[in-house]
This record gives sequence, structure tokens and C-alpha cells, in this order.
Amino acid sequence: MASNTMAFTAIAILSTPLAAFACWNFVIPILFRIFCRTVGLSAGWYLRKKTEGRRSLIFRVTAESEKNFQEETSVKSDAGDDDWENIDGATVGTSGNGEKGGRDWDGIVGFFHPFCNAGGGGERVLWAAVRATQRRWPKAKIVVYTGDHDVAKEKMLARVKNTFSIDIHPPTIHFLYLSTRHWVLASTWPHMTLLGQSLGSVIMGWDAFSLLVPDILVDTMGYAFTLGLSKVLFPDLPTAAYVHYPTISTDMLDSLDPNTPVGSQGVNAGKGVGLKGSLKKKYWKIFAAIYSWMGASVDVVMTNSTWTQAHVQSLWGSRRQQRGRVHPIAVVYPPCAVNDIEQAVEVSEESEKRRQKYIVYIAQFRPEKNHQLILQSFAEFVKSGTDAAKDVKLVLLGSVRDDNDSRRVYQLRLLVNELHIKDQVIFQLDAPWSEILQWLGKAYIGVNGMWNEHFGIGVVEYLAAGLISVVHNSGGPKLDIVTDVDGQPTGFHATTVAEFAQGYEKAFSLPDPLAVRRRARQSSKRFSEEEFVKRWLAELEKLVGMKL
Repeated sequence: MASNTMAFTAIAILSTPLAAFACWNFVIPILFRIFCRTVGLSAGWYLRKKTEGRRSLIFRVTAESEKNFQEETSVKSDAGDDDWENIDGATVGTSGNGEKGGRDWDGIVGFFHPFCNAGGGGERVLWAAVRATQRRWPKAKIVVYTGDHDVAKEKMLARVKNTFSIDIHPPTIHFLYLSTRHWVLASTWPHMTLLGQSLGSVIMGWDAFSLLVPDILVDTMGYAFTLGLSKVLFPDLPTAAYVHYPTISTDMLDSLDPNTPVGSQGVNAGKGVGLKGSLKKKYWKIFAAIYSWMGASVDVVMTNSTWTQAHVQSLWGSRRQQRGRVHPIAVVYPPCAVNDIEQAVEVSEESEKRRQKYIVYIAQFRPEKNHQLILQSFAEFVKSGTDAAKDVKLVLLGSVRDDNDSRRVYQLRLLVNELHIKDQVIFQLDAPWSEILQWLGKAYIGVNGMWNEHFGIGVVEYLAAGLISVVHNSGGPKLDIVTDVDGQPTGFHATTVAEFAQGYEKAFSLPDPLAVRRRARQSSKRFSEEEFVKRWLAELEKLVGMKL
């Protein structure tokens, strides 16, 4: 009897660590997930019930607005931008619901874009996507979650028309105004900004769902944490992300180490040394893991370039497979003003005679645009004294957003003086589009100096205008834009000061520059709004198919 008692005691003692290990590593995590899921589903049910009234109101207001709109115009559609009936499902794929591809679907698509009135490239994507969605599903309701409280619907749509030449159908679009946008401003989080802004996007997401729970949610700004929250609250809600750039990337992590190939690139180059640098490196790695977990929940992922696709795939790819996400991450190039530039800028033997020895750089005066590199390479090119370098001038075209940009411009002017090229550099600040078109029409070369530019709309504009591009040998300009056509170049790639100077020399010394310009214009057609619409609708149909 005593021996049996001792045996049981020994087994109990030996099994205690094993039981504790099993409890800590299996039982507790499972219970925690069950608790979180229960809380999430309960909160989601509460939000859906809370916003039922607003949902009914949107359906009623849309019907009344559509009726009034038709009565006022006395025309349902025409052959131009207001032809809401001429996009057929067969032209862009099918959502899996018969020949019409779910054309009569009348649910609510929520676009999460808190800065929708900003007027930049990201907003062009938003509004082109909204218009394409309206025309593909005329009965669908569009809701844009925005923090622009001071801008009424009529004023917002008027600016979209004036800025992007995009006509939005008024009756089916609605704006819901967020009160928490300040939580995602960098100024709100002076320390640990990446994590702070991401947590702020969760707060803003709750704010959005408190206003309305849509049938489909699309984020067009890059708030992966908001989409992650939506899956916690509403697992059955189809979601899509259009990623302009990953919040964090493997290149960003590698750039902290000065010994890596990219340790001298970017605004954080080599900052991963010492105690502070080590802490920064660990913080970024932890954040990258959380970002990957959040982003992997998205059903349909679109990226603006091959570079962005590769980095999002490296961060989200394996987790997406684990969660059963079947749709591959797709490249959907942003819509660029290719057609407008083609109409405004001639590329011919006659126009070639009017080209002048200008190098233009279209870029905001932000640190990552690396204007210093371009100025230094231009100075080296001028000092080479070659025939190509005679009488050449550099034109810096860019917007000045705030005092920081103004100080940056001042520093660049000082650098111009130090390099002794003051008479050969022109600063054109906040130039209107009409003036930019004039420069594109008479310039010879277009340059881009940013390392790992995620896409590069300005470079597409160079191609559309027939400029010979000299761009950084990285990111979208390298992988997607300045690529060969029929085995022949459309421009040159460079990394160092010397390589950029050599690129200018090569561009000005081409025996047949017009042939390169024509290839560049041909290549730019890949980035037209028509191509964007086709790719966008092919991806969005997957989400509509999940609702049918």
C-alpha cells in the first residue's frame, strides 16, 4: 500500500511540469482565443444592430436621390462618363453568379479612406475605383468613411471632378464622417509612431463600424489593422486592401544594419547600431509580426506595383495560406493621367525640334525623394564639360506641404550654391498641372532619385510625355515602369552620383532619341485608367461573389 502511494506521488510530481507546460502552451491559448472570438462576435452583433437604422436610411435616401437625379436631368445615361450601363460582366470576368456576373447586386461597399479630400495619387486610386464600382454595379451603394468634416458632399465631388476629371454619380455615394482621425496622425504619436498610428487606426475602425457596417469593406489607404479588426468583429464580412506601400517592409528592417546591401539607403539607413538601434530593431520586428497577423486576414489584396507585391507577399503570404485565403495578391497599377498627357504633349519629329536641354524632377520635397542625390549628380555632370552637358538645366517641380518642406527647400538652395550650379537649377514650387504639362512638353530627360519608390506616378508621366528617364535602380521605376519594349530601352537606371551623371550623358547622347520617346509612350499605356478599371473590377468581383 505504501509503495503504491509513493508511486502515485512520484508520478504526480513528475507530471506537474508537463501539466503546467500543456496548460500554458495549449489550454490557456485556446481559452483565450475562444474568449476573444466570443467578445468579438458579440461586439460585432451589437454594431450591426446599432447601425441598422442608418443602413435603412441610406437605402431610402439613395432611392429618392436617384429618382430626383433622373427627373432633373431627364436622361438616364449618355455615351460618356455617365453611361452606368455599358460595363458588362463578361468584359472584366464574372463574379460566379451567371452571365450578368451579379450586375444587379445592390449592397453597400464601404471605402475606408479617412483623407479622401487630399487630392494626391492615393485619392486618384480611390475615386477611379469608386467610379468603376458604380458603373459595374449601378444599384450598389457606396459609402466613404472620411475625416474631412468641413467638406460637404457637393464640394467633395466637385473637387474630384476638377482635380482628377472623374465624374462620380451623386445619388449612390454617401459620406460618413469620422471623429477619431487625429489618432492616426504622426503628430499624435511622437514616439513609437508606427505602432501608435496602427492602434489609432483600430480606434478609427471602431468609429467607422459604429456609424455603419457595410456589406463589403475596402481599405484604399493601407490601414491593415482596421481590416484586421473587421475580421474579429465580422468574420463573414468580405474585405479588400489596396496597398500603396507596406507599413513596414523587409527592406526597412535591413536598412537599419549598415552592413547589409541596403544599409546605406533610406531615411533610417544604418540606425540599428548601439543600444538605441538594437531596441529600434526589436521594436520593428515585433511590429512586423503584428502587421503580418493583421494583414493576413484580408480576403482580396491588391498592390500598386511588383515591388509592393513582393514585400506584402513576404509579410502576409504564409499566414494567408494558413488562414485559407485563396486569392493571390494581385498587382493593380494605379490609374495615371496617360491619356491627358498624350493629348497635351506631342511626340513627333516636329516636337523633337522643340525639346530643350532640361532635366525635370517631379517630386514632393520630402526627405525620401533624395533631391540631394539628384543635385550632386547634376553638378558632376555639369562639371564633366562634355558637349552633352553644355547649357543643360535641372528643374525641380514639387509641392511644399508645410514648414518642414519649406526648410528642406531652403537647405536645397544652399546646396545648389555650394555646388556652384545656382544658374542652372530652377525651383518650381506648387506648380499647377498646366505648368507641369508645359515642362513635360519641352524637357529632354525625366529623373527620379528615390530609393525603393513603391510605384512612381511621376515616372509614368515621364514615359507618357516621351521623356527619356534616368531613375533609381530600385522599386517600381526599375521593376515596372522603365522597362524594355521589344528588347529596346525606354530609359536608364542608376544608384550612385556617378551613375546618375553617366545616365544623363547617355540620354543626351542618344543617336535616335525620338525612337526611345515613342517606345516610352507605348509602354505608358499599361498604366492608363482603362487598365486600372479592368484589374480593379476583376478583384472586386471576387468579393461580390462572396455575397451572392
